[in-house]
Amino acid sequence: MLLSDRSIVDLVRKGEIIIEPFDESMLGPSSLDLRLGSEFLVFERTRIDVIDPHKPIEKFTKSIKVNEGEYFVIHPGEFVLATTLEYIKLPNYIAARIEGRSSLARLGLIIHSTGGFVDAGFEGQLTLEMSNLNIVPVKLFPSMKIAQIAFILQDKPSKVPYGERESSKYHKQRGPIPSKIYMDFNKS
Repeated sequence: MLLSDRSIVDLVRKGEIIIEPFDESMLGPSSLDLRLGSEFLVFERTRIDVIDPHKPIEKFTKSIKVNEGEYFVIHPGEFVLATTLEYIKLPNYIAARIEGRSSLARLGLIIHSTGGFVDAGFEGQLTLEMSNLNIVPVKLFPSMKIAQIAFILQDKPSKVPYGERESSKYHKQRGPIPSKIYMDFNKS
């Protein structure tokens, strides 16, 4: 069951869903708008010939911090990681979906490539997998509305919520975090 604006507010007020900072004016009928954080992670393509999922990728990325009032330009065909301004914490009985805003999609901006599902028990800022499909660059401003999150009530609480799973690679993340898929290969 998808939660309504009233249910979202009730659960935030009760402290069952944590959203920091929470701005009630960002609520839609069945979702909450999320804002863009000020940190971006770009791949330094001159330093890498291929991405190997078996190996960490951090050393081939560069972090860029954009100050308030400034902007980040995402060029045509470029892929960057960004983060939401909001830090969220879900209980073990609520999952979520993050979706790009259609107003930005109409500019050719894809907000997340495939990572739109948020497991029950997740805590942290959400990393955005952004691409510019347009033929012209697009400016991105910290704190602009970038995505929306819809909350889904599960039929039962999770037996093992995200943060308690051994494979919870991104629990309590802050800022854009590169892929940690290499950890899937390093299991004994």
